[in-house]
Amino acid sequence: MNYIILTGRLTADPILRYTPTGVPVLGFTLAVDRRSKTPEGEREADFIDIVVWRKQAEICANYLKKGRLVGVEGRLEISKFQGSDGQVHRKPRVIAYRVEFLDSKPREGEEVPEEVPTFDEDAFIEDISQKIDIDLGGDV
Repeated sequence: MNYIILTGRLTADPILRYTPTGVPVLGFTLAVDRRSKTPEGEREADFIDIVVWRKQAEICANYLKKGRLVGVEGRLEISKFQGSDGQVHRKPRVIAYRVEFLDSKPREGEEVPEEVPTFDEDAFIEDISQKIDIDLGGDV
């Protein structure tokens, strides 16, 4: 089972991009407090990259800004790549199924929708596999 729930604040305004086929994809980093504190009594945080797809990405792009408190449900994905130094690096990120706005009040002049549509991973996999010619063999 690969399921993650996080609550934290955006470290910067999110960035909305589009794939070559026009699919919206949004990226942002979430600062998530750790339970423990430093010896000086300060909270430490982990900074986790989040990726949101499709309609949910566009909605989040319209309403999320640096500092907003959100809840994220999704799955962990670790991509591997070779750096310019020849070393293989791993980059963890969360692919969000659901993003929930948790601030008690929207900022001045900002409207927040009641519900953000959830991400349908099966539909996404089927759609993207057709666009890049991958045979899923019937088992998605």
